[in-house]
Amino acid sequence: MAAAADPVFADSGDETIPGFDEALKAGGPMLIHVTAPWCETCQVQKPIVASLLASPDFKRMKKFDVDFDTQKEILARYRVQMQSTMIVYKGGKEVDRQTGQTDPVAIDALLREAL
Repeated sequence: MAAAADPVFADSGDETIPGFDEALKAGGPMLIHVTAPWCETCQVQKPIVASLLASPDFKRMKKFDVDFDTQKEILARYRVQMQSTMIVYKGGKEVDRQTGQTDPVAIDALLREAL
């Protein structure tokens, strides 16, 4: 059984999230943020994430947005079961994820794990 932290990739070059595979291979810090327009928690998270990513500390971090309602293949591939999920990557591997987090300090700490 594969560990939950191991992402599943299509080897055919079929890129479900445009630019993700290339960024993953580059190994820099990355964030996948799964949101839905109707999700109140997501709406709280968005400005916090935007503010953090605008700071110099996170200038190298690439962010990929995933829509919970329409991008079901991505949800299955990355084993996401709920909106408001944030997954961070470092060196091409998932290092952590949080769901439903709205505390700016905790979100900052999550993003720093990818640096």
